[in-house]
Amino acid sequence: MSNDGRRPKVVIADDENHCRVLIKAVLASMNCDVVGEARTGDEAIELYRKHRPNLLLLDVNMPIKTGDEVLEELFSTFPEAFVIVLTSVTDMESIEKCLSLGAANYIRKDTPISEIKMIIKDTWKSHLEQPRRAAAVH
Repeated sequence: MSNDGRRPKVVIADDENHCRVLIKAVLASMNCDVVGEARTGDEAIELYRKHRPNLLLLDVNMPIKTGDEVLEELFSTFPEAFVIVLTSVTDMESIEKCLSLGAANYIRKDTPISEIKMIIKDTWKSHLEQPRRAAAVH
């Protein structure tokens, strides 16, 4: 996935263990290093701060802080963050809210593995081709 020969660092944030296991296996097959796994929104932010990953895969429906709350807090501090949201929600309103907050794309949890890989690769490529988001001015 990386253009510079380094393995991209990824944090997975999902409260469901079986989803983290599946996504971790998908990422390993894509030559990515999973540097952290979060079960809550607060853990996702903490792991992002600690590891500064190339990608955060974030579940929309997280305990303590929801995906959109995580995005708001994360982008206020790290406007350059690259996030793809994971969802089992078919409610497009929740997905659109995350996208409007700055998530680069979304993946439904029932998506076949081959399509998950394609979505991550295509979104990663688009992310690398776009200029970084400017830092927020206070």
